[in-house]
Amino acid sequence: MAGTTHAVWTRKDLVGIADLTREEIEMVLDAAPQFGAVSQRASGIKKVPLLQGRLVVLWFHEPSTRTRSSFELAAKRLSADTLAVASSTSSSVKGETLHDTLANIEAMRADITVIRHSCAGAPHLLAGSHRSHIINAGDGRHEHPTQALLDCYTMRESVRRRTGNPDAVLDGIKVAIVGDVEHSRVARSDIHALLKLGAKVTVCGPSTLVPRELERYGVGVTHRLKEALEDADVVYSLRIQLERQAKALFPSLREYIKLFRIDAESLKSAPDHAIVMHPGPINRDLELSAEVADGPRSVILQQVTNGVAVRMAVMHLLANSGGAAR
Repeated sequence: MAGTTHAVWTRKDLVGIADLTREEIEMVLDAAPQFGAVSQRASGIKKVPLLQGRLVVLWFHEPSTRTRSSFELAAKRLSADTLAVASSTSSSVKGETLHDTLANIEAMRADITVIRHSCAGAPHLLAGSHRSHIINAGDGRHEHPTQALLDCYTMRESVRRRTGNPDAVLDGIKVAIVGDVEHSRVARSDIHALLKLGAKVTVCGPSTLVPRELERYGVGVTHRLKEALEDADVVYSLRIQLERQAKALFPSLREYIKLFRIDAESLKSAPDHAIVMHPGPINRDLELSAEVADGPRSVILQQVTNGVAVRMAVMHLLANSGGAAR
C-alpha cells in the first residue's frame, strides 16, 4: 500500500489546516479510502504493516473519548505500538515542562506524538524543536485538523454518492455551520479546509457565539437559522459548550433551542438531500434533536468510522513519506 498516492508529502508534522495547501488536504482525502478498506476486510484481519515497529504516543491533556480512541485504533491498524501518557499522571503535575516531558518520551524512541492540549499553539511549539512527528489532536480554541479532514472526507463521500460521480469534489457545495462557532476549534479548522476546497460556508448562531470578522475571509454570517439552511448541502451542528454558560452568552437554553436547534421542523428549511453532521459529543435535544441525530440524514457515525481511516492516512503520510523525523 505504500506509495499509492502520486503526490509527494513533505511535511514532518500536522499541526493545523491553516498551514496546508489544497493539494495537501486532497492528498490525505485521496489516501483515506484505502485505509477505510482495511477496516472492512472480509478476512477480519484489520491490519497493515505500514507502521510496524514504530511507536505512537497518545499524549492527551484534555478528556477525549472519540479522538483518542480513533487515533489509538488507527495506529494499531497500521501495526504500530502505542503508549498512552495522561497529563494527570505525568511529571507535568510536578512542574516538568512540555519540552522536557516530550524529550524524555522521545528518548524511548517515539516516532509519532499525538497531542491534545488546552493551550492554543502547544503542538506548534513542540513541532519546531522535537524529533518525532507531531500531530495536533486539538489545541485550545485554535485547531483540530484531523477532525476537519475527516469531516471533508465525509462530505466528499456524500457528494459522490448523491451525484454518482466518483471524482466529485467539494467546489461549490454549501455548508451551514450552526452553533458555538466562537469557541470551536472544529469550526475553525473546518472553515479553513472548506474554503481551500472551494466550498461556500455560512455560520449561524447567537451573535455572541459567531465572530463577525469571519465575513472578511469570505464566510457568510447570519443569525437566522432558516436563512442558513435554505440552500445548504451540509448542516453541521456544533456542540453548545455548556461549561461556558456561566458567562451567559445567550439568554437561556430554551431560547437557544427555539432559535437554533437542528430538529425535524427546522430541517424542513434545508434541501431534501442535505446531510446532518456533528463532531460529538452531542447535547441531545439541545443543539440537535435525538430524532435528527439518529435519523436517515445523519452521517454522524459515518464521521466516526471515517476518522480512523483518515488518521491512518495522516500517520502513514507523515511517517513514511513526510519530512524525516529528526
